[in-house]
Amino acid sequence: MASVSSKRKPGVYIAWTTVTYRSVLLALLVVALVFGGVMHLVFPQFTDNTVKAAGNVTTNLLERIAGMSPPPDKSSGSTEKQARFTALDGTVKIKKSSSNSWITADYIIPLEKGDVVQTGSEGMAKVVFNDGTNYTVKQDSLIVIEENSANDQQQTNVAVAVSTGTVDLSTTAYTQGSKSQVIVAGATASLAPESAAMVHNDPKSDQHEILVKKGSGEVARNGETVRLSDWERATFKAQSEKMAKIKEIGPPTAISPANMMPLFTTGGAKTKDVQFSWSPMANAVGYRLRISRNPYFSSTIVDKSVSTPDVTVTGLGLGAYYWMVQTRDGSGKESVESEKNRFTIIPKGKDAVAIDLEIDPLVQHGHVIEVTGKTELNARVMVNGHEVPIVSTDGTFHYFTPPLPTGESLITVTAQNAQGGVNTKQQKVVIQ
Repeated sequence: MASVSSKRKPGVYIAWTTVTYRSVLLALLVVALVFGGVMHLVFPQFTDNTVKAAGNVTTNLLERIAGMSPPPDKSSGSTEKQARFTALDGTVKIKKSSSNSWITADYIIPLEKGDVVQTGSEGMAKVVFNDGTNYTVKQDSLIVIEENSANDQQQTNVAVAVSTGTVDLSTTAYTQGSKSQVIVAGATASLAPESAAMVHNDPKSDQHEILVKKGSGEVARNGETVRLSDWERATFKAQSEKMAKIKEIGPPTAISPANMMPLFTTGGAKTKDVQFSWSPMANAVGYRLRISRNPYFSSTIVDKSVSTPDVTVTGLGLGAYYWMVQTRDGSGKESVESEKNRFTIIPKGKDAVAIDLEIDPLVQHGHVIEVTGKTELNARVMVNGHEVPIVSTDGTFHYFTPPLPTGESLITVTAQNAQGGVNTKQQKVVIQ
């Protein structure tokens, strides 16, 4: 008589066997194949037709079960690309194509086909695409990214729809065969390389327009194509059969204060008189100067008309300012706005002298400029209004600018110590 181990008590014991869905499916397939073989012997013609009809389904199911299903075909001629925010100010929201909710815009969030960007009443955003095309979305605007792709020949295709509001855009010297388009109220504007334009869409007042500031472009709508060059505008209403082409007067070029220029007070003064100047324009009878504390000019501290291309504004307090100017012709019509220049009024120590500041020769990396130099210990360094994050213990610094536009740019480097001592140096660079 067999003995029972003292460690094992009498009772009911259950042995578990793991059965996966994969095992069940394989077993069912084996049974089906056996059944099919028997049926083939009895009804050969019927089973031949049935097996042929089910062959593709069975093969696909086996591949999925075995993990052998082929990957999706990626041999398409184009690949979707991502765009990025390079500047954000105020309230800016985005809605991803895969979501129904709005989120706050952030530099780390990539922008893809189908995404929507919306700016608030005091919001601005700059979006740069892989082909170098950049869009500045002004306040109270909404855009949709319609296309952003590139093919094997490095030809790019960028298209943005302006649903409402105003957008400034500029293109770079992209590959021949590439497309850079903006869509507004059923009209599609295709811009040439190295061109700049402004697009405005106001559905409420039924005003739709595309203005080419530099370069050239074509606007297609309802079978009609209008070609635009420097300072030409295409405008239409929703029910208009044709577009109107208008020649605009150009704005002056803002000269002084230059963009990112620091202006210093002396003797502990809290205000400063600032002289503004811009390029004179032919056929201009006057100019309109506006100064604001914010880049979107939702409010202004100076808005005045002058007859000469220069004026002095007195009593400006400390801090950052933005300014722009427009041309006014004999009929009272104003040009579009000039480029906005930013300047800062900074207090200078009462007895402070210029501190040491040395700038090495600038190094160009495409549209990016590498700035290196040396100042005194514990001094702050600003390059075009952006603070250099790290200044070494010996006063040396190293900084890469954001991508600069094609053409002439000014690099302004300012060093300032805690005692109010400052030094500023500027160099011009030309991006081709």
